[in-house]
Amino acid sequence: MYQRTGRVVQINISDGGVPKLPIPEARITPDGVAGDRQRNTKHHGGARQKLCVFSMDVIRRLRDEGHPIEPGGVGENLTIEGLDWAALGEGDRLVFEGGVEIEIPATPCATIRDSFKDLDSKRISAERHPGESRLYARVIREGTLRPGERVEMNKAGDAAV
Repeated sequence: MYQRTGRVVQINISDGGVPKLPIPEARITPDGVAGDRQRNTKHHGGARQKLCVFSMDVIRRLRDEGHPIEPGGVGENLTIEGLDWAALGEGDRLVFEGGVEIEIPATPCATIRDSFKDLDSKRISAERHPGESRLYARVIREGTLRPGERVEMNKAGDAAV
């Protein structure tokens, strides 16, 4: 069985580019995090990629390998800890304590270089390191989100928990 519950460590935004910087709370809308902007809208964003989500647990492992990565450094809007990141896949949903709900449609490209030693952003490539990639999500239910909120993973096809 996998770890189904975790918590929001940090919410991050920028005016385009990385790192995305922490904010104390965020309004999550169908367009993503209010106040956040994508610099490259050709390859990022779109209806199925409104939020970028990453694991604090993976960030810690990457730091142990010597990478200079920090929360928000690879462009994620939500940094989450405690979930079985490798178990997340297409169609899975994350439901947050305050009511926000998002769905993982697909894994993204990995193009962030400065967070990695030797500038090797493929260290979080889904193809090379399954279960350690950033994920993009679409917003199912909007609302306000705060660091510290509990989050629950609902696997696609599971009965609602």
